Amino acid sequence: MKNLPVLKHLFLLVAFLFHLLGNTSGALAAAPQPEEGLANVKYIIVIYLENRSFNNLFGMFPGAQGVEQGLAAAPQTDFTGEAYKTLPPVMDTNKKPPVVDLRFPRDLPNRPFLIDEYVPAGEKTGDLVHRFYQQQEQINGGVMDRFAAISDAGGLAMGFYDGRSSNLWDFAKRYTLADNFFHAAFGGSFLNHFWLVCACTPRFENAPSSIVAKLDSSGRRIQDGAVTPDGYAVNTVFPAGGPYPDSVKDKALLLPPQTMPTIGERLTEKGISWVWYGAGWNDAEEGKAGESYQYHHQPFAYFKAYGPGTKARKEHLRDGQEFIDAIASGNLPTVSFYKPIGKFNLHPGYADLTSGDQHIGDVLRAIESSPVWANAVVFVTFDENGGYWDHVPPPLIDRWGPAMRVPTLIISPFAKRGFIDKTYYDTTAILKFIQARFGLKPLGTRDATAADMMNALTFDDN
Repeated sequence: MKNLPVLKHLFLLVAFLFHLLGNTSGALAAAPQPEEGLANVKYIIVIYLENRSFNNLFGMFPGAQGVEQGLAAAPQTDFTGEAYKTLPPVMDTNKKPPVVDLRFPRDLPNRPFLIDEYVPAGEKTGDLVHRFYQQQEQINGGVMDRFAAISDAGGLAMGFYDGRSSNLWDFAKRYTLADNFFHAAFGGSFLNHFWLVCACTPRFENAPSSIVAKLDSSGRRIQDGAVTPDGYAVNTVFPAGGPYPDSVKDKALLLPPQTMPTIGERLTEKGISWVWYGAGWNDAEEGKAGESYQYHHQPFAYFKAYGPGTKARKEHLRDGQEFIDAIASGNLPTVSFYKPIGKFNLHPGYADLTSGDQHIGDVLRAIESSPVWANAVVFVTFDENGGYWDHVPPPLIDRWGPAMRVPTLIISPFAKRGFIDKTYYDTTAILKFIQARFGLKPLGTRDATAADMMNALTFDDN
């Protein structure tokens, strides 16, 4: 790529994007009217996991666009555009400062590699950078060749797992797997949790200059920051209404309460019951959060409507254990969002794959055995890619994204069995499905024009 003329490069990129969008034009048009059978769906459950690209977990899944196709993609390059001869050393970012992870060879070939050959899925690896500006740099205009260069974990960005023995693969084989599903916004968990509940980016006007990014005249990162120069929060900050970590000493660094509409308000307006279940929430509210609790994984806590002391906060923001109990009793609300605590959410660095996969498998089996199952649709998806490579360029829709492919499962008596759904989706498609089922107004342009995920379902035998 180093000597490829700029115009030719742009032409190839634009041609590819038009090809991609041409194959998914139905997804970007107004969604069709939902089938009559959609009324059979009485429970919608969204399980929101952490930081895995599609290739990282499902790159070897039979029939899916995965690592085999990715081998033909551009090799990883350094900052000059020169292809690496071998990948940069894998770094263990759990150590401070990071050190070379000696479990991996120092001379891994410049291509995807199986992590399992060196580190079992039950052991933790380092975390990888997954931030707003860096992810756009990794995508590199759709060439997808800067993951190793930008990553603070080096060659780990190119690693993937053999998931054949996992619970997630088992459920994907039995129900529907979407292999063209992208997380909605560039960067990390903070921003993508917003896009799951409001299809929006939060505002942080007059943020302290210490957390505002600095860009050059072409929009390139000079200095990273949590807030864009024009006042949008894109990397992790914590909610002014709490809970937030004790380490935050300067209250000016907290995100002011947000006032944009959320899917919560849309559901409440229609009298439809819903809850965001966050594992560890009760302890966090009492100021004794568990070791792996993640404050920025609770998006509704950032909104004024669910501020401290409000009736809405007490009614709609609840502890994850209540979700587990409600499954068993059949007392789930109509729409449930479930966020596992850190050690079970599959996030690199502080979680291993095996523990989280077992937990999610147990939860899904409990749902299958519960009184709500006959009328339920469960979405299992990931907030973002966690810095891991994927070879499929995201379509260019707006300044926020979408970003990388992530695994998404549709599990339901209505799901097509053993089906790989190749429709273009991003995270806002889940919002669109909820809106289509209950006749709700969209929250923004992206969810208004999203596909509604009905292609993954069939009501012929129900």
